[in-house]
Formats: sequence, C-alpha cells, structure tokens
Amino acid sequence: MVFPMPELAEVEFYRKQWDAGRGQPIAAVRTARMPKLFRGGMEPERAAEVFRQSVFSDSSALGKQMLFQFRRDGTVVGFIGVHLGMTGKLICRPAGVIPGKHDHLVLTMANGLDLVFTDPRRFGRIRLATGETEPDWWTGLPVPVLSADFTRRRFAEILDRRRKAPLKAVLLSQDAFPGVGNWMADEILWQARLHPGRTAGGLDEGRKRGLYRVLRSVCRGALRTIGEDFSDPPKTWLFRYRWKAGQACPRCRNPLCREEIAGRTTCYCRVCLDD
Repeated sequence: MVFPMPELAEVEFYRKQWDAGRGQPIAAVRTARMPKLFRGGMEPERAAEVFRQSVFSDSSALGKQMLFQFRRDGTVVGFIGVHLGMTGKLICRPAGVIPGKHDHLVLTMANGLDLVFTDPRRFGRIRLATGETEPDWWTGLPVPVLSADFTRRRFAEILDRRRKAPLKAVLLSQDAFPGVGNWMADEILWQARLHPGRTAGGLDEGRKRGLYRVLRSVCRGALRTIGEDFSDPPKTWLFRYRWKAGQACPRCRNPLCREEIAGRTTCYCRVCLDD
C-alpha cells in the first residue's frame, strides 16, 4: 500500500526504524545544507558538535511527531525532533553508503549503522534542542488519543467546541486528535456509521460514546498493524478499498462515495450510515 502523508501509525513505524541504534554512541553526524528543514534555533553545523559522541538513549512518538533523546556520561545533552511532512522517512542502513541528495540528516553509529532522515519533497522538519529537559515544542503537544487523559469527557468537550464543524474536519484537527489524518478519519467515521459531513453538534450522547470508542479502537488497530510492520489493517476495514474510485463497501458491497469534505478527498458509504 502506498500511503499519503504519514499519520499516527506510520509515524510509529518509522520511529522504530532507528531502534537498531539505541544505546550506541554517535560516531559522526552529517547534515545537508537545507536550513529550512532545521528548526529550534540551532544551526545544522552546531548539531554535529552537540550530538557527536553522545549516546542515542530513547525515543517516542506523539501524533505525527517523534522525539529522540541523547546522553553523554549518563546525562541528557539534547533532543532531535522529527516531523516527516508528506514524504519523509527514517531508515537504518549499513554505514558507508554515500548519502543521496534527499538524505538530510545521517547519524553514523558506533555499531556500523547509519540512521537517516530522507525526504524527497522537503516538507518535513528537524528540530534540535540542547539541555536535560524536553523542549517546549514537545511538552506542549496535545494529549494523545490513546492516553488515559483522553477521556470521554474531554472528547465530548472537543465536539462541543467545534459543534458547527463537519466531523471530518473535527477529526483532522491536530490540536485535538494528534496523528489522525485523512485515511484514519475516514476509517473512524465509516466504522462509526457517521456521515463525514455531519456536524459535531448533531450527535446525541449514544453516538458520541460510539464515536469515542471507534476512534480509540481504530488508533489501536492501526498501531498493531501499520505501526508494527507496515502491514495492512484487516480486510474488514474501509482502508483497503478507499484509495481508488469505483470500489465497493466491504460491509454492504454497495459502491463507495467519494467527495471533497473539509477540503479533503473523503470516502464513505451512503448505505451504511446510522441515520
């Protein structure tokens, strides 16, 4: 399957591609001269000085972003944040491969591996920070959908604040549902049997409970499949049929509908709606 802009599960998959370098010191740092890719107030050349000989100690993903932690002599010395944009990827390969023109950051590890950020269209970004504490641009990210703090009450408050917006637009709000993108929003609404153009304020309490349950279920399921090994979700999901026009709904076998809602191409089944 060819994915568009990486979402929650794809980001988790790419985060784990660097796992082979965890616990290893950085022997060398190579950065491309693409200043617009680098954020956080640190020049790429300075990053090479800060992170060389530090140990890659930890990583995490939140929504569409990743954070990598580095230590020296047991003390945290800095962080590298990654947003993949539309075409960015993290890869791991044997050291010594000549970097391609799209390889914007290469960390050569002591165990003979290169950890690489590559991005052909250069819409991604790399953030750099020094110090022991996680940077504000990470700690200020919204509550993850699968965290214990993302309660049903919080979900209801989000819908209430956006009551006039279509559900598709609401689910794409990264300040509320970090990591949920176009295909995941379609999947969630299809499984919940809700029209993506329906307003958030038009749901009764039962439908709100159902949408909350499906939202978290789809996120967990995507992480178990795509997030684990980039395999496709189950055949019973809309996911496998939404990408091309003319496909049939896997639930009722009627033709799927495709239209633009909230500025995004949207796929749903008009027959399966719970109205």
